[in-house]
Amino acid sequence: MIDLLVSDLYTAYDRADVLHGVSLHARAGEITCILGANGAGKSTLIRSVLGLTPPHRGSIRLGEAELTGRPTHRIVAMGIACIPEGRKVFPRLCVRENLLAGAYRVGSREQVRENLEQVLRIFPRLEERAGQLAGTLSGGEQAMLSIGRGLMSRPRLLIIDEPSLGLSPLLVKENFNVIRRVNETGVSVLLVEQNVNQTLAIAHRGYVLAQGRVVAEGSAAALRDDAEVQRAYFG
Repeated sequence: MIDLLVSDLYTAYDRADVLHGVSLHARAGEITCILGANGAGKSTLIRSVLGLTPPHRGSIRLGEAELTGRPTHRIVAMGIACIPEGRKVFPRLCVRENLLAGAYRVGSREQVRENLEQVLRIFPRLEERAGQLAGTLSGGEQAMLSIGRGLMSRPRLLIIDEPSLGLSPLLVKENFNVIRRVNETGVSVLLVEQNVNQTLAIAHRGYVLAQGRVVAEGSAAALRDDAEVQRAYFG
């Protein structure tokens, strides 16, 4: 396990900064959450970490390795996987084929088999649906499949973007329980969300973004008690 350290990050679109000096520390073995409303800069932060929208200033380090300036495929190879907003499974592939697609960088068939067995232990429902087309799964099952596909590469850090999006309250609760179980297997998680209650219930630490700046940070318990967070999210 290894830490992600973002320091004084500035990222722009068309020369207009979206992130303004963002710094955060996602500790190994923990769930670190990024909270914020639409337009706060959460997606831009993810794109910066993955090298899709490179920052023009600042540093992103995974352990001792500097990520800024590296192409996305190199960053992924260093041990970062991302579960995109909206799940985005391959609807015309079956569950097993979707999972195997996540192991495209795994070198040996034996390792792929071991990774698949581990994912199916975490998600027994996916084993029951192994031959079913992903497009016919429920929203909750597609969320499991998307996370399972990300785990097939055995990442050091799993970035999960808006996992509650489009799910019923019951499925949101189930999905967050899944994220907690994944973290308990030793995978570090960077969880990007708007659902404050559910997120702070499972996270260890968090950061609140507003207009591209970190406006609050601390333990999950401290953020629940933070006056600014209370005003912004709980009225």
